[in-house]
Amino acid sequence: MSNIFDLTETEDKKTYDNISALRPEFDWMQALNVEQKEAVKATEGPVLVLSGAGTGKTRVLTTRLAYILSNGLANAWNCLVVTFTNKAAKEMKLRVQELIGSVADSVWLGTFHSICVKILRRHAEFVRLKSNFTILDEDDQKRVVKQILQAEGIDEKKYPPAALVEKISRFKDKNLTPEQIARDFKGNVTTMVYQKYQARLKELNAVDFGDIIMYVLQIFLAHQEVLENYQSQFKYIMVDEYQDTNVTQYLLLRLLAQKHGNICCVGDDDQSIYSWRGAEIENILRFEKDFANARVIRLEQNYRSTANILTAASCLIRHNDGRLGKTLRVAKNSPANMCNNEKIKLISTYSGTEEALTLVREIENLHRQNFEYSQMAILVRTAAQMRVLEEKLIAEAVPYQVIGGPKFYERAEIRDVLAYLRVIAQSGDDLAFERIINKPARHIGATSVKKFKDYAAQNHMSLFDAVRQMADLKLISGQLLSSSVELMGHFDEWQKAAKELKLAELAERVTEESGYIDMLKSEDSVESEGRIENIRELINVMSDEAEYPTLDAFLEHVSLVTETDNVTSSNNVMLMTLHSAKGLEFDVVFLPGWEEGLFPHERALSEGGTAALEEERRLAYVALTRAKQKVYIYVAFARQIFGQWENCEPSRFLNELPSECLEIVRNAYQPRQSYGYSYQKTNYQQRAKQNVKGVRVWHQSFGYGTLMRVEADDKCEVYFDKVGKKMVYGSYLKRV
Repeated sequence: MSNIFDLTETEDKKTYDNISALRPEFDWMQALNVEQKEAVKATEGPVLVLSGAGTGKTRVLTTRLAYILSNGLANAWNCLVVTFTNKAAKEMKLRVQELIGSVADSVWLGTFHSICVKILRRHAEFVRLKSNFTILDEDDQKRVVKQILQAEGIDEKKYPPAALVEKISRFKDKNLTPEQIARDFKGNVTTMVYQKYQARLKELNAVDFGDIIMYVLQIFLAHQEVLENYQSQFKYIMVDEYQDTNVTQYLLLRLLAQKHGNICCVGDDDQSIYSWRGAEIENILRFEKDFANARVIRLEQNYRSTANILTAASCLIRHNDGRLGKTLRVAKNSPANMCNNEKIKLISTYSGTEEALTLVREIENLHRQNFEYSQMAILVRTAAQMRVLEEKLIAEAVPYQVIGGPKFYERAEIRDVLAYLRVIAQSGDDLAFERIINKPARHIGATSVKKFKDYAAQNHMSLFDAVRQMADLKLISGQLLSSSVELMGHFDEWQKAAKELKLAELAERVTEESGYIDMLKSEDSVESEGRIENIRELINVMSDEAEYPTLDAFLEHVSLVTETDNVTSSNNVMLMTLHSAKGLEFDVVFLPGWEEGLFPHERALSEGGTAALEEERRLAYVALTRAKQKVYIYVAFARQIFGQWENCEPSRFLNELPSECLEIVRNAYQPRQSYGYSYQKTNYQQRAKQNVKGVRVWHQSFGYGTLMRVEADDKCEVYFDKVGKKMVYGSYLKRV
């Protein structure tokens, strides 16, 4: 299959001259419902397709693209389709190919980052980069920040590199440059690190994820002729998951759509759950204000879930004020109509351990009823919940896969092999070269590396060139000299081989000749055998020449892999966080830990206010709508937190589920009567009012304090002895 980015406009014209000969109406249009057809045919002007969970948004997007091309409204290269994951982009492209054939190959279809990488490589000089820039991952980013902190003598414990990387990423999500931040926060450590971090990335000819889109936006704003070229090219723009866009992505889309105005954004405000990584729900809520004469088309017929699941999810999400509003209903021809409309099971257990055991035994029971393991998922609010669940899954011999844990490309041995390949592709990649310069051990220790780095800095050259020059000039001697000469010789040979060998053959040669495989074999352990298998799997992936025709193409693919691309089709129960589950669907969904402080999370209750609580509720909505047939919600009476047993209170979200959709199940492990536990609805507002102003209270995070006032929505103003005034929910206060 051709890479969509490899086709030129001239080639497109030669290949697709007969596009207008395709029939304007298709048999497959008849499979769409009324609202879907409306969205497909609304090709002119701004359109917001408000697509609820399971309402066929991918079908609408692909059919709409096919409709535009088959009716000759535009050539393939005039269409821009933006998604958020590689998986979604690949699925969409395959579907369009099924509808109209190879014409789909030339559409600009991909993730925000893959599209912008293509643009940035074309115009890299405008932001003082070379076109072969490296894309850094999170580990590389932290290493750069750590080096800056060390050089400035700043304590890493006080300013953790991971936290600084996170802040820098949020700045870029909002299109805030170091210069803009410096105007508001002079002398700030974060500002200083941000400035030096960006300067260092330029020296390395490298970008991070945030740079990819921010730099393209900067190029468009500074170079009108470049912007006008792309504005003219993209006659039709379609955007998937619009509710997940950040400020920079939003500004980019606004710019590109200015000439033709034909932008179609598909999304669901009720599934906006990524504010913590920069997503702005306001982008979708204000669509009609941003784009004059915009149409809003609601897709409400659900093809995934049973009526009880949809009713429960709809009732829950209605408690949010910040939404455009829609109500899901089961489509007449939905597979869900053929399933038993089972009620959502609400199950109580005594402890988190018993919750896990009960849940895993129900998985075994369903498997005996011919439910595949791969069609069952356990969705948790926090990764910390996974430990006890994994223990029980292992104990009961239930196969499972953790999504959101260490990704394949983040494993140490994979990162090492990729570092070798990165240096072969670009010898100036200092981060990659430093990673493997002494791996396996070749007598080039930390002191020697510092010598090379100092020489590189003094002579304004890359670390790779510094090693070569110091060896050539005999500025080093002994074992260090011989090891350096040998390593440089290897890279010379590998760089020549990269032009002649297939990618998989090159990788195999590098792992053998570098001594890396021998290093793992010498460890002679089960772990090392597994690491060798991982390297073999990497080489297997690289053998797909059609997908990865060059080393650069493969390295770019790796740098843009997303979390959900890690999901496999093997027959395992999926264990993942709720955030990782978005976009997926399963026959059966298990939802443990629906308790106050866990879900909704304590951070949202104590610090986030109404907006944070509404996002937690959207997360609950996403959780319910992942299920096709069955949902199990679990509540424990007590959990062990930091070694201490604590009583738990049912999540307020349970009060918002309609009782007619629920089946309350008492577990075989009966709770102790002393807990006095009940599923009766809790009136948080009334309980808060019963507190008396001036009384002493205690909070798990903030300690002792004095209650000052109580608001109507259960918020309490408390003056804490150690941290001062805070607004917290009354459910988290205990009277002293």
